[in-house]
Amino acid sequence: MRLLSEGRTRPGSALPYAVTATAVAAAALAGAAAVDPDSTWYRRLDKPAFQPPSWAFGAVWTPLYASLAWAGGRALSRAAEGSRSALAFSLGANLVLNASWNWLFFGRRSPRAGLVGTLLIDAGTIQLIRRTAAVDRVAARALLPYAGWCGFATVLNAAIVRRNRG
Repeated sequence: MRLLSEGRTRPGSALPYAVTATAVAAAALAGAAAVDPDSTWYRRLDKPAFQPPSWAFGAVWTPLYASLAWAGGRALSRAAEGSRSALAFSLGANLVLNASWNWLFFGRRSPRAGLVGTLLIDAGTIQLIRRTAAVDRVAARALLPYAGWCGFATVLNAAIVRRNRG
């Protein structure tokens, strides 16, 4: 995100959108590399009745990632030079946390580590929305479905932890 932290972008510039889309896609790919919903370990976990089917995650995450990239690009293109670095850092940190969850839950085969990860994502998302709202309320509102899904993921992850103690 350094490209966006120095100087102002031209109004209407595609650069902030290209950078955020690339960062979001990289995070999605990095996280997806750890996911194996067909593994014996995952299939044997006791999951709650509200667990969506595996296909639903891709169907939900695709538009959420698109809205995250759009909102990030819009906010970064509107941010004053002094706040752009902090906003870019919040977005980057959120993407790292997002990708890391897959490695904590699936990679380590640890629902408990995944739960810690989801709580960190929730905190990071709240910070990202606050920083985005200070720059552009439309972009911040576009992040609300992402925040809602992350909150749902936390509840789901906590239920899996509770059901698989021992």
